Amino acid sequence: MDAIAILDRLIGFDTVSSRPNMALMDYVRDLLAGAGVTARLIPDATGGKANLWATVGPSDRGGVMLSGHTDVVPVEGQAWTRPPFQLTEAEGRLYGRGTADMKGFVACAVAATLQAARRPLKVPLHLALSYDEEVGCLGVRSLVDMLEGAPVRPAMCIVGEPTGMQVATGHKGKVALRATCTGREGHSALAPLALNALHLAADFIGVIRAVQARVAKDGPFDGDYDVPYTTLHVGKMQGGVQVNIVPNNATMDFEIRSLAGHDAGGLIAELQAGAEALLAPLRATFPEAAITIDRLWDYPGLGTPSDASVVRFVQSLTGANGTIKVAFGTEGGLFDARLNVPSVICGPGSMAQGHKPDEFVTREQMARCQAMLTTLIDRLETGLPG
Repeated sequence: MDAIAILDRLIGFDTVSSRPNMALMDYVRDLLAGAGVTARLIPDATGGKANLWATVGPSDRGGVMLSGHTDVVPVEGQAWTRPPFQLTEAEGRLYGRGTADMKGFVACAVAATLQAARRPLKVPLHLALSYDEEVGCLGVRSLVDMLEGAPVRPAMCIVGEPTGMQVATGHKGKVALRATCTGREGHSALAPLALNALHLAADFIGVIRAVQARVAKDGPFDGDYDVPYTTLHVGKMQGGVQVNIVPNNATMDFEIRSLAGHDAGGLIAELQAGAEALLAPLRATFPEAAITIDRLWDYPGLGTPSDASVVRFVQSLTGANGTIKVAFGTEGGLFDARLNVPSVICGPGSMAQGHKPDEFVTREQMARCQAMLTTLIDRLETGLPG
């Protein structure tokens, strides 16, 4: 079945991360079953979402894993001029939510799996589809748990996030955090006698920005990234009931995106020390004053050496020579860190189109991805890689 025909069906499933993806997974599983490929679904606790795992070829060798996520980001509040959950085409562009990030690759990978089922592979091809990647690479972790106990793991992985079909070897790791600021409530007419938790949170944002400024100045640095240093970013703050009440509680969510080898734990400790410096002069009057930092979720960075065998192999499939690194995170860091499966990122489209209204991938990029995967299947049939 043609990859664009599969993409047409995939776009029709509204798989925003807050919603189920089981209908999409059932579609893919049934499609594979029609070609004689057995797919295993790994459901979440609700039964509404699942990962999918399928293998074509011998089970006693590592083979190559194609990895993609099936969830997409919301469309609410965006000025779409085309139906987001219906594939439409104009001037060689295929529009719809997730076409670039990353159902375009998923469609190519499913089509490649169907193609592989008709070939006598000497080395297996694995298909790994996950959920809830957009909210912290959460869903794939149960699939990683399964593979940790498998007798044979994949020898390498291609994560198909959009790279314009360039071979990407790295991305930063991420930790999402929440700071809870505790003050003392009071009447706003007597505001100086209370401790405003929102003001405390604002002061702590100053601590975060000071640490960011130091890191931007002192490094470490990696010039392969558009932003060549670790970044700290506050994305959300909330607190208070109404304007005439001094709030006693405020929360703020922030993140650290760290270069490989840059210890995020050390930065968190530095932030905690900065929080304590803010609180120390307040505690004599407000002993309940506090700023606690909790880790919400995280995923590791990816730092595959540019001369690694997986890099050379995927370059041989695409005809590329160089490598890049990407600003966004992927599941590749988990495959590498937890499974010791060397991974690269290579897929159709551009993340410049992702998360935006009128998201698209071009037919040209889809064709290049299909050509890469056809070459991969040819190689697996001859017995390479080992």
